[in-house]
Amino acid sequence: MNDVNIKYDDQGLVPAIVQDEASGTVLMLAYMNAEALRKTRETGVTWFYSRSRRTLWQKGETSGHVQAVKELYYDCDADTILVKVIQTGSACHEGTFSCFSRRLDTGEGQAEKPIAPDTVYKEPLAGILFELYHIINDRKHNPQEGSYTNYLFAKGQDKILKKVGEEAAETIIASKNHDKAEILYEMADLWYHCLVLLANHNIAPSELLEELKKRRK
Repeated sequence: MNDVNIKYDDQGLVPAIVQDEASGTVLMLAYMNAEALRKTRETGVTWFYSRSRRTLWQKGETSGHVQAVKELYYDCDADTILVKVIQTGSACHEGTFSCFSRRLDTGEGQAEKPIAPDTVYKEPLAGILFELYHIINDRKHNPQEGSYTNYLFAKGQDKILKKVGEEAAETIIASKNHDKAEILYEMADLWYHCLVLLANHNIAPSELLEELKKRRK
C-alpha cells in the first residue's frame, strides 16, 4: 500500500477502522495523517492523529494497551483504512475490549452504558477469550516481574501440562460436589491454563474455534 493511493480529506486526515485480527471484533475508529500512517507501517504498532490535540499519538504508549499491526487495507475509494491488529488489553479508554460497547436498540434507541469491570460481561464469549489470550501472549513476549503467566512459561511445557491436568481434576471434583461457585472457579482456572498451553504452542484461539466450527457442520 503506497501513501499516494490514499485520499486524505481537506485536513490531511483519513479515518482508520481498527479490527481485532483474531476475533474480527471492531475495536475503534480513529484518524491518521500521512505521518501517522508512515509510523504505523514502520513501527508495527498503531499511530493516529488527534484532532483535538492536533498531534500524533501512539495507541497504548502510556496504558500499555498497544496494538500490534498484522495487516493494513484500504477501501475501494481509497479514503478509509482498515487496520487488523493484535490488541493487548483493552482498546477503549473506559476499560472495554472494544470502544463499541454501547448498544443502540431499535425500541427506545437508548445507548447502553459501557461495560464496567464489576458488572456481568455482555461481550461475546470469543471476545473475552481473545482478550485474555492477547494478555497471555503479551506476557510471553514481554515478561513482567512477578507475573504468574511468565512463571509458567519459564518453567516450560511440563509445568503447563501439569497445571492443565490439576485444574481438570479440580473441575471434576467441583462437578461431583454439585457446587456451582466451585465449578465456575475451577473451570475458569482450567480455561486460563488451556489458553497458556495454546500460547506456548503459538496456536491462536481462532484455530480452535475453527476446529469446533468444522465439527458443528
